[in-house]
Amino acid sequence: MSGTFVGMPVFPPPAHPAFPPAHPAFPEAAHEAVRDTRLRANLKHATHTIRAKRAGAVAEVSDWAELREAGRAIKDHTLRHLDQYLVQVEESVTAAGGTVHWAADADEANRIVADLVRATGESEVVKVKSMATQEIGLNEALEAEGIRAYETDLAELIVQLGHDRPSHILVPAIHRNRGEIRDIFRKEMAAWGRPAPEGLTDTPAELAEAARLHLREKFLRAKVGISGANFIVADTGTMVVVESEGNGRMCLTLPETLISVVGIEKIVPTWRDLEVFLQTLPRSSTAERMNPYTSTWTGTTDGDGPSTFHLVLLDNGRTDTLADEVGRQALRCIRCSACLNVCPVYERAGGHAYGSVYPGPIGAILSPQLRGTGSEIDASLPYASSLCGACYEVCPVAIDIPEVLVHLRERVVQGGEVTRQGNKVVLKPAKGHGAERTAMRAARWAFGRPAALRTGQRLASRTRKLHPRSLPGPGKAWSDSRDLPPVPAEPFRDWWQRTNGGKGDTK
Repeated sequence: MSGTFVGMPVFPPPAHPAFPPAHPAFPEAAHEAVRDTRLRANLKHATHTIRAKRAGAVAEVSDWAELREAGRAIKDHTLRHLDQYLVQVEESVTAAGGTVHWAADADEANRIVADLVRATGESEVVKVKSMATQEIGLNEALEAEGIRAYETDLAELIVQLGHDRPSHILVPAIHRNRGEIRDIFRKEMAAWGRPAPEGLTDTPAELAEAARLHLREKFLRAKVGISGANFIVADTGTMVVVESEGNGRMCLTLPETLISVVGIEKIVPTWRDLEVFLQTLPRSSTAERMNPYTSTWTGTTDGDGPSTFHLVLLDNGRTDTLADEVGRQALRCIRCSACLNVCPVYERAGGHAYGSVYPGPIGAILSPQLRGTGSEIDASLPYASSLCGACYEVCPVAIDIPEVLVHLRERVVQGGEVTRQGNKVVLKPAKGHGAERTAMRAARWAFGRPAALRTGQRLASRTRKLHPRSLPGPGKAWSDSRDLPPVPAEPFRDWWQRTNGGKGDTK
């Protein structure tokens, strides 16, 4: 599949305002993060707790492997026929009383939403937790237009009040402990609305009650709500949002106008397909047998919920990702965050080191594809992994993250970012990585010439006592964190010939 949808233009990799383009490369950012002992303690406690609960919840399901395979197959089928399902979604939503908008990139999506809010005459909106709106930097864009967006998810509220950035897909404030959250509420709540209660402590019940009181006035006052969606059911045009607190339901039902910004990959063909993900998503994310709050809505209904509904279908680099036969599997992601919770790199570095709203293993393969690999941070993300494979083992839609990481490393070294020339996908020549590229070419030359390889092996064996413990020049960065493998006393070919009399030797 070419990755070009019927009737839709091809879009260049977009700019993402949520994280500054000058964000340092992952190794540099991670180097600073691992020195923060409190951050590491917070992450270790949270990820190990979630990981253990998830394992127990998944173990209860006898057909988990079959559900996982079904989820993978549904997503792959939908992506192969995405042009058809997008048209079906537009027709279904429109027939149900909604209005569909197409956004090529972050700038267009932000402009559409800002115009829709201004048309209502309102200057405030309440928001459901949404990765897509974080991806495009919607809050900042609305602020520039004089519109204030209030996050209503508890963790997102903590991040917003703390002038912070999310560091986890499921638990955006995972890097904060209860004492830090209490201090944020005490200091910042008054500037955003109802202040924190006097004598607020760090007990979870009191913190939750403080957030509830702070948000309630916003729910009752807001005329415009903004959401994302976990899924869109194509045959009915139904939006689906799953959440654990009920704040999302308040945003989805009380405002007069609802605007949903949704990535084009979130489509499932039918309600029967949705059934699979409503089993796998809760267990993979919150370790629950079923989701506490699952909200669905189809267009508008007189006297029930918002009277006006707008759906903004977001591309923002997804078309180009779909064009990559290996990398496109990242678009299966259902944002459960299971891969983050088992990743040894994420556990130590935290989400901010990834320089993206999508941290962890999935962010390391999704962000460089959505944004291109032209920046320092995006070129480094495919290397933000030990390739241990734990992420693939827990993924409920079987995304082979290690495979995509290696594939993206090849892209960075061989050709840089994917761009388009007309209807063709081409590789833009990469800057840097010359030493690595030269080394790979030398290895290809040697492995293609058995006699030269044999001579080199014998020479390496005979001079092994003179070999340095670390590599010089460009190789120093590699050997700073790895031991060079010892060279054996004789090459395998010589050993085989000596012990087997040359039988089976290939020259």
